[in-house]
Amino acid sequence: MKIKHTIAILAAFAVIPAAAQKYKTIDKSVAVVGNELITVSDLENEIKMMRAQGQASDRSTRCTLLENMMQSKLFLMQARLDSLTVNAEMVEARLNEQMAQVRTALGGDEQAEAYFGKSLYQLRKDWKEQLQETSLIQQEQQEIAKNIPEITPYDVKHYLDTADVDQLPVVPTKYKMSQICIYPDRQRAKMECKERLLALRERIMNGEKFTTLARLYSEDPGSSRKGGELGMASRDIFWPAFSDAAMSLKPGNISQIVETPDGFHIIQVIEKKGDMFNARHILLKPQYTEEDQTKAFKTLDSLKTVIESGEAEFEMIAFYRSEDPATRTNGGQMADPNTGSAYFEIDQIKPEDYAAVKDLKPGEISAPIASRDNEGRDGNLVYKIVRLDKIVPSHTATFENDYTELLAGVQNIKQTEAIDKFIDTKIAETYIIIDPIFGDCDFSREGWKAKVRK
Repeated sequence: MKIKHTIAILAAFAVIPAAAQKYKTIDKSVAVVGNELITVSDLENEIKMMRAQGQASDRSTRCTLLENMMQSKLFLMQARLDSLTVNAEMVEARLNEQMAQVRTALGGDEQAEAYFGKSLYQLRKDWKEQLQETSLIQQEQQEIAKNIPEITPYDVKHYLDTADVDQLPVVPTKYKMSQICIYPDRQRAKMECKERLLALRERIMNGEKFTTLARLYSEDPGSSRKGGELGMASRDIFWPAFSDAAMSLKPGNISQIVETPDGFHIIQVIEKKGDMFNARHILLKPQYTEEDQTKAFKTLDSLKTVIESGEAEFEMIAFYRSEDPATRTNGGQMADPNTGSAYFEIDQIKPEDYAAVKDLKPGEISAPIASRDNEGRDGNLVYKIVRLDKIVPSHTATFENDYTELLAGVQNIKQTEAIDKFIDTKIAETYIIIDPIFGDCDFSREGWKAKVRK
């Protein structure tokens, strides 16, 4: 079972040694930045979160963290002077996500409170304040970046003329492609999947063990080996349909079939506590047959023959015969779903698609292949032929051919310079005191060292 968002599971929480959980420290300020304090507990809480996520920490880690925290305080102070306001909706969404991750990773509310030594109410309050500050910091950085003068063609040309050749950006090889797609019979596959799941549910209702059938048949590798058990988790971690079904069940009861973007499930709740639950599930996904592929490949082969014989243009066939709504209206032209660009770098192309076009010359059409579309998290199975329209070989960026990329690069350089200047200026003019215990830190900015209390 996958969680509904693309976020890291803090699984390492579960294996934190007891000694780390009981760690206490005497609080004191280690830095003053204007009217903002950074305390030992602030620093150690960050270290604790890092360790909980499985990251190592040492003396240099604390130095780096302290510098980052002091730098954030500079942005925070300016954000307040500029009367910037918190993005409350974003803060609340991130807070709920963070709370759900932590409570799930630690196994419940009591475990979370024991690990952090605070009530959930206090944790939520503290983290909300941190996220509110983060919102202001990010907005201030955006304001600084936004205030740089508009980048002109002259700026781009000047950058090209003055930068060392080995420092100029290298544009990677890019591919432009078009496709004609045919989908398998998804409705039939869904019905067959539901029938298989109903048969498993019937076997459970007749006395067979849920755990045994989950081990044998569930297609969720993360839970099947544990008899389908997911562990105590916040309902917010899962797809809404899954959580709603689980929360409506009494412990021991078996759900009807539940559909999520992962596939089809039956669920058995083991325990519920507030808005958290522990459940078992069996996940099945629609399966497609050799007959589906053979039929689609035969049609695609015929369409390829028609195009290559000159009887019809690729674009026309794509418009009338392709079943992919995202590309058929553009004559089959593919676009990167993240950028909207018609040009793909190698790592942006699906492996199956790249394997089909890597040996083609521009204008050539691939043999039929099985691939995935861009719907949902994993994509749906689709059969296709792909035409390689154009290859742009890797090269050092030029003004004539890569102005857009160079413009973005110069803009990024100017924004970085503006932020660096802001930080250095603020360090010089702000009242800052750093505790001598951090006097031997190798800070990245010289200005910090002058602020260490003698």
